[in-house]
Parts: sequence; C-alpha cells; structure tokens
Amino acid sequence: MNRFYCMLQEVESPLFLHVNRRWNCGLLSRLFYVLTLLGGASFSLTFSLAAGLVAPQPWNIVGWQGLAAVAVSHIPVAIAKRSMPRLRPHQVFPFVNTQRRPLQDSSFPSGHTTAAFAMMTPWMHALPAFVPILLPIAVGVGLSRIYFGLHFPSDCVAGALLGSSIALLLTHWIV
Repeated sequence: MNRFYCMLQEVESPLFLHVNRRWNCGLLSRLFYVLTLLGGASFSLTFSLAAGLVAPQPWNIVGWQGLAAVAVSHIPVAIAKRSMPRLRPHQVFPFVNTQRRPLQDSSFPSGHTTAAFAMMTPWMHALPAFVPILLPIAVGVGLSRIYFGLHFPSDCVAGALLGSSIALLLTHWIV
C-alpha cells in the first residue's frame, strides 16, 4: 500500500501544494476554518441529532438519516486509518501551511469530509433545490482539509464517496 500512496502522492502533490500554498490568505483562512468546523464530528452529530429531535415531519427523518450516516460512515474511516496508514501532507512536506495543532494520525480517508457528505447528502436527497448550496459547502469542507495541510486530495475524494454512499444507502433504509 505504501507504494500505491507514493505513486498517488506524485500525481496529486501539485494540486495539494497549489491549494495549500497559493490560496493562502486571511479571508480564505477564516472561511476554511468555519468549513472545517462544519465537517467535525461535534457539529455534524449535534446538528443531525437536533434536526432529528426538533424538526417537523418529514425533516426530522432527514436529521435521523444524517445522524445514522455520520455514525455509520466513521466505522470504515476508523478501519481504513488503522489498516492503510498514510502520512499527512504536513508530515511529508514540512513547509506547508497548517493549523495551530496539526493532526498526527493517518491521513486516509478524511473523516471531516466523510462527515460533511454523510450529513449533507440526506438533505440534498430530500431537498434537491438546495444542492447548489449544500454541495459547495460539503466540497468546501474537503478543500479546507487540503488548505490546512491535513489531507491530500484523494483523502477527501475517498471521504466524499464514502460519506455520500453510506448516506444514500441509509436514506433508502431509514424512511
């Protein structure tokens, strides 16, 4: 697997470095900080639980779908992080821009991106008119993880696919 990561890193490093180094500015740092928070477990679980508990019908179902998707999607994330360890970009490139306390665990896949897509996919499924708003937010969470030097682009793509897939499965199961 290490060899695969090395080949993948060669291909995606220019994109990673472009986002991490060239986009670096105060406005984007503030925007990406907020987007990173939206993909965190605390926000995604709390928001989904609150929607499940207090939203009127049928939106409470969407909240429960999001809660289940975030919770279930983190099982394969935890397994992948342990079974397919990958260095984070800030560990590979010491000169990248990072947050104050960069993470040290495995980079693959992005848990924040997984959570964002797992939480937002049920809402996009139930409210297709909101896709132009919610999809860029979910993608922005992934970009924020690249921007802060925490993930390679493929980590975020894998997280987006994982979160979306599990959420879509659960939206058809939890009705």
